Amino acid sequence: MRLNVSAWSIRHPMPAIVLFAVLMVLGLVSFRSLPITKFPNIDVPIVAVTVTQGGAAPGELETQVTKKIEDAVSGLTGVKHITSSITDGTSTTTIEFRLETNTDRAVNDVKDAISRIRSELPRTIDEPITRRIEIEGRPIVTYAVAARARRRRSCPGSSTTR
Repeated sequence: MRLNVSAWSIRHPMPAIVLFAVLMVLGLVSFRSLPITKFPNIDVPIVAVTVTQGGAAPGELETQVTKKIEDAVSGLTGVKHITSSITDGTSTTTIEFRLETNTDRAVNDVKDAISRIRSELPRTIDEPITRRIEIEGRPIVTYAVAARARRRRSCPGSSTTR
């Protein structure tokens, strides 16, 4: 004997209608109980290391400080991206970890890596500042679009209406 659900539902519509109504009510109740926020709490582990040295040129900071810091933190577990920014007298290295990485652990790992190479850095630099970057309330993604402007050419003797 073969069970044909669709034929049985057509002959007996009440159980199918009741099942549909129960599932719809459960879905609405579940949807209403979902917490919805405008800015969800996302903890992205980003750590910045800032080193200052009065009067140092960017090239000097790059070779003597930034490269050594980048090399020290690149071997840490969970590192996703490393970006550095160098200006006159200041070097900032930003380390982004994978989302599953604990932020407090990431900060401690970076501090440990910096303390291991501290003796290799110039003595004239200020103490490196390692801090956690808070992104709460900031945009997660920013897009920028650029396009070349096209010039419109007109042929002699033709008229253009606008």
